Amino acid sequence: MSGIDVGEELGARAAQARALALLRIRSRALAVVITPAAVAVVLFAAGAQGHLGGAFWDGVRWAVAAVAVVVLLVAAAVAVSVARARPAVSPTVPVAEEGAPDLYRLVRDLADRLGVPAPSAIALTPDCDSWLEDRTHRAHRAHRGGAGREAKETAPVLVIGSPFLWWMRVAELRAVLAPVVAGTDSSAHPDIAAARRFVRGLDAAVADGAAPGRGALRGAPVTFAGWVARLLLRACREHAAEMERCVAATASMRAQGVDYALRIAAQEQVGLAYAGWDRLLTRVALPAWRMGRWPSRLDAGVVSALTELSRRDRLADGFTSRLGERPACDLLEEPGVADEATSLLAARLFHGGPAESGPDWAPVDWQQYPEEVVDRKWRTEAARLHRVLDAMGVPPASAADPAVPTLARVMEHLAGPGGPGEELAAGIGAAVARDDARTPAPGPAQPAPVGAGPDPLDLWGPDPLPLFPLQPPRTGTELLADHVAAMVCCAAVDTAGAAPGLDWLDGPALLVDGERRADLATPVLSLVEDGDPDPLRSWLAEVGVRSDKPVRLV
Repeated sequence: MSGIDVGEELGARAAQARALALLRIRSRALAVVITPAAVAVVLFAAGAQGHLGGAFWDGVRWAVAAVAVVVLLVAAAVAVSVARARPAVSPTVPVAEEGAPDLYRLVRDLADRLGVPAPSAIALTPDCDSWLEDRTHRAHRAHRGGAGREAKETAPVLVIGSPFLWWMRVAELRAVLAPVVAGTDSSAHPDIAAARRFVRGLDAAVADGAAPGRGALRGAPVTFAGWVARLLLRACREHAAEMERCVAATASMRAQGVDYALRIAAQEQVGLAYAGWDRLLTRVALPAWRMGRWPSRLDAGVVSALTELSRRDRLADGFTSRLGERPACDLLEEPGVADEATSLLAARLFHGGPAESGPDWAPVDWQQYPEEVVDRKWRTEAARLHRVLDAMGVPPASAADPAVPTLARVMEHLAGPGGPGEELAAGIGAAVARDDARTPAPGPAQPAPVGAGPDPLDLWGPDPLPLFPLQPPRTGTELLADHVAAMVCCAAVDTAGAAPGLDWLDGPALLVDGERRADLATPVLSLVEDGDPDPLRSWLAEVGVRSDKPVRLV
């Protein structure tokens, strides 16, 4: 037996030992519950045999019996609450087998090579990660409720990060998924599966007990059940964490014999995908979401972003040469439909957008991004800036027509040390907050466009959106700098022949003579933070922008 086989065997035994420890905690809790009933049975049996007679022992027997009944009823109520609780399910886009037969075939072939059960289904997540998700707790509930007589314990669902499908080649994806798929072997072990269901049920009961919105009569039992579940969960925490660590280590060792050399190179692509995906979401997607537009091809965009990152970063040089190989997204029958579904889910998770398109929440293609997002963003922010100036009573620039907005008005107001920049920043922050408050709440849940199953966020629960915000709230000074820069860009477009553009890594960009100008931030900050307009005036003169000319706003 090789060292890998020995390590795998030891890891499996360690995981099983931790699972048994979790089940022993469940058994001890059950023993505590039935102890009063057992004592009552003993006392009544002794009385029936003529032992422990008299009024005193009769009173003791009935008192213990009453305690036993109360404990059993409370335990039954807690058990029902745990059984009825809905464990959290990660928001994903399900992929039906008929929509991706090649992908299912790849995963099953991989499971055969590893000698493990194949995952029961495949789903996509709008993130750079992949994992197995056990949803048998939900299946057991459906079976008990009669909603699905054929429900049975199945293998876990394989969740794949959608950026991996578009950026990675087929062989790279198989190498990355090998240690993940190998984890189905542990999921099939009855002790580990039972221990996981026990912990997930407790976790769901804790969440239910902390959920608001229940009346006192209905909320008290659920809250008590949550308190009991929290006590048990604390006792389980160390064993559960160690069990999962052992399961992951065992799966990793089992997968070492599959595409091991390729896995090293594929892991480099994982790191690159993380970097590009983060930049695409925070710099490109987030401005669009804030404008009421959601890019409908985020996964296709990540390829462009990572290609650009490979061009700029010499450490990633050479990665683009692999793009001639077959991309993993070819394993899907309709990659565009899957991309659109995961893009909408990403908008809901990271920004809190509505569940369906509408007048204020429309998809946008990459070709339309500069006009629909960048130009509209600049002009909306410039209009907000002038509305705040109007509310503050700031007069127009001396040489300007009072009826039209100009960049000169903004610069004259902010120029000079000790000027009212903080007052304007506070006004901008308040205006942004008011506009955000008017943003419509997420709409009703809709079925995912890809595959079958309920809405992914409906499975998650009533938690407010966004579930995973990308950025913390911006300060008033940061917002003011953004609005002043937007006003400068509008003036450059209207008076100097510049154009809005898209930089795959930095988002909205100003194009002058077809080239991106990335040097605007410094002179704008000098004006906003220091009241010094000279750097910005020099920049305007270089580009040919007329600050005294009117600017078109939204």
